[in-house]
Amino acid sequence: MKSLRIHAIAAATALLSLPLMAQVSDYREIKTPPLHQIQQPQPKRVQLANGMVIFLMEDHELPLIRGNARIRGGARDLPAGKTGLAGIYSAAWRTGGTASKTGDELDDFLEARAAAVETNANEDASSVRFHMLKGDFDTVFPIVVDVLEHPTFRQEKVDLAKTSATTAISRRNDDAKGIADREMSKLGFGADSPYARVPEYTTINSVTRDDLAAFHKRFVYPNNIILSITGDFDSAAMEKKLRAAFGAWAKGPQAPTAAPTGGAPAKPGVYLVAKDDVTQSNIYVVHGGTGVLRSSPDFYAMQVMNEILSGGFSGRLMNDIRTQRGLAYGVGGGVDTTWDRSGLFHIWMGTKSGSTVEAVNALRTDLSDLQTKPFTADELAQAKEAILNAYVFTADSKAKVLDQRANLEFYGYPPDFYQTYPAKLQAVTADDVARVAKKYVQPNQVSVLVVGKEKDFDKPLSSLGAVTAVDITIPEPGAKPAVATAGAAAAAAVKPTSSSPEGLALIKKVQSFVGGKAKIDAVVATHSIGSMQAPGPSGPMEVEIDSIVKYPDYSHRIVKTPMGEIKMITTPDGAYMSGPMGAQDMPASQRTTMRNESRADIISVLKNIDNPKYIFTVAGTEKVGTADAQALTVDADGPTIKWLVDPTSGKILRRISQSPRGEAVTDYTEWKTFDGITLPISFTTTTAGQPNGKGTLKSMEINPTIEPKLFEKPVN
Repeated sequence: MKSLRIHAIAAATALLSLPLMAQVSDYREIKTPPLHQIQQPQPKRVQLANGMVIFLMEDHELPLIRGNARIRGGARDLPAGKTGLAGIYSAAWRTGGTASKTGDELDDFLEARAAAVETNANEDASSVRFHMLKGDFDTVFPIVVDVLEHPTFRQEKVDLAKTSATTAISRRNDDAKGIADREMSKLGFGADSPYARVPEYTTINSVTRDDLAAFHKRFVYPNNIILSITGDFDSAAMEKKLRAAFGAWAKGPQAPTAAPTGGAPAKPGVYLVAKDDVTQSNIYVVHGGTGVLRSSPDFYAMQVMNEILSGGFSGRLMNDIRTQRGLAYGVGGGVDTTWDRSGLFHIWMGTKSGSTVEAVNALRTDLSDLQTKPFTADELAQAKEAILNAYVFTADSKAKVLDQRANLEFYGYPPDFYQTYPAKLQAVTADDVARVAKKYVQPNQVSVLVVGKEKDFDKPLSSLGAVTAVDITIPEPGAKPAVATAGAAAAAAVKPTSSSPEGLALIKKVQSFVGGKAKIDAVVATHSIGSMQAPGPSGPMEVEIDSIVKYPDYSHRIVKTPMGEIKMITTPDGAYMSGPMGAQDMPASQRTTMRNESRADIISVLKNIDNPKYIFTVAGTEKVGTADAQALTVDADGPTIKWLVDPTSGKILRRISQSPRGEAVTDYTEWKTFDGITLPISFTTTTAGQPNGKGTLKSMEINPTIEPKLFEKPVN
């Protein structure tokens, strides 16, 4: 877009051409000419009889055509029990293919033409983006139409998307900043708000292919779509093609307006997420019930206030907290300026653990200053200049202008919103900024959230006020999956509070088969070596596992893979891992997984028959091959598993549990006795109904000699 670039270059040239003889001693004495009004070319707007709005912007610089079909309706319009559906929909919509082609066939077709058709879904919309060479438009664009009108959401792609979603859940507590962002939203909006909900295993497992089809049928109609296209085409000819493609598509139900924020914001106070594997604290101050719509007259003054508060190195926060106090590399935030819903006031900063309380007090001081410290003419001028200089680059191409125009249409804003923006911003006064600061920022109503290692803080966090601990434990999979087996249904059942007589009788049969109570109680430690064949990126991958367990709470595991050796250690006081990238504390999610595996180990379970925290119940019978097995549900002080047991011998035939990827099934195919203890030495596994590998126990030593240093934290 040459004309827009010329305006930007001209502004820079004007600065460079100032007379050199006019020497100044202070940068504030430099007088720059006002920016010229930018004349933005506007796209052609077309509205079909069925309600579809189309924007066309010609751009003949390159022989390309790009576009986006934006559809009203997103994650905020879903019930809480289906949280995460929008992400699965986004992933499986395009990859799941259409009635005429599978997703893989579409991949091959598009890649051969250097074209793309991709789907997405977010808070308030879903979309289909596309690009292709000009000469391929007539063959590629029908795919866009097909994806919009005839998706099939093939089951294997839905399963793949759900696996990806559950994997993300399992790792969501690894990143401290991610934890802080998530919990900040819950404090500000309330955990039940559609703008703060997070997917859980249960909500992901509940999503079915039919749910995706119903979501699509609810929202994807022409009267909910804004289609924007830019590139090397003639607008009249393009309009004709689009009318032919979409003109006969019937209207559907109108998508709802913005969902209310819902939920109840947290009470003001101090909140702590304990994370002991970090050396830096992530800090938020936040309060809800605020935010400024961009349609509000206060929007422009709020833009200036936010810039004065946290506009990079010139902002008050950076000047105070980084430059003067040296407490952080980064700090920033402000009052949300949103399109169609209320938002939050929030400030984030990261600081070393040893300056946590000092940093919070500094933030509190800077927030109080918003109410009492006057906004100076210099601050006002710098903020406006920074905003307007950046504003130039929001519309320096035809594609950006087109996106802006489509966005205004989506939220119902006037077409000249961006043209009038500079003048309205320039009209903001210091009194306006002071007024909105007092109106929207409430320093006495903030919640302070800290994610960090409390024992390393400079002062007790309680010196800031009463501290509320935030539990970020990831709930275990407990819901019945879409395609469920009896095993999954049992795992979903409500846990009983005590063992049943039938359950105790059956677990004692298992105990007798494995070696009897005396032999099992005498097991202090084990040393086993085994191998596991699992799927890899280029075929089956062989993994060797050397494991030492000291009951009840110590383990030392060495996993040998083609990519290198990984060591994992768990103790009552911590969990650690080391590998090719060095040693570190084990992420909390992985530590929990290993703890649960240890408690549900065969020997651990059988050593805890008399422990009231271990609960055993029988839930009917199930077929394992030709055998009628009794279903023994084991609540192993937290994790719940199910053993399918031969009621005559007490041999465990199958183990069933819930994993992030779905139901995990282990079939034990061969057993062997080691020093009076009978254990499985051969097994196969499936996950979510798909084969996942097989394993062999090569050796087992009962009560080996163990060096205490084996469980020490590894060093780099």
